[in-house]
Amino acid sequence: MRGPKTQSTSRARQLRQADNDAEAKLWSELRNRRMNGFKFVRQFPIGLYFADFACREAFLVVELDGSQHADSGHDMRRDQFMSEHGWSVARFRNFDVLLETDAVLETIVAILDGRLTEAVNAYDFRFVPASK
Repeated sequence: MRGPKTQSTSRARQLRQADNDAEAKLWSELRNRRMNGFKFVRQFPIGLYFADFACREAFLVVELDGSQHADSGHDMRRDQFMSEHGWSVARFRNFDVLLETDAVLETIVAILDGRLTEAVNAYDFRFVPASK
């Protein structure tokens, strides 16, 4: 019988193998401490959820969403859970990662540098800071 940790690791592996073009592109920019020396990991478990990308030292989750996620109640509950557990969550659209990569990366750097700290809820980007 598999334990919770083994199941979590197995699920994270499945999610990494099923990534899309936007996830692959962003990962190529985040991996190996390329983002100002911050280390990111993929499909990081937080409670019952898996973060697309997570920087454990900055407690930042980066999520990429397709159009099916627009105004998703599930995603809002998920972001709230992560925020309540000390994680800030930045959500970008797959489309923007593919076509506006530099802007997405600049936004992530602004969060990591502490220049973006207030909640943002726009049609193309959502940022939920960690609850204090």
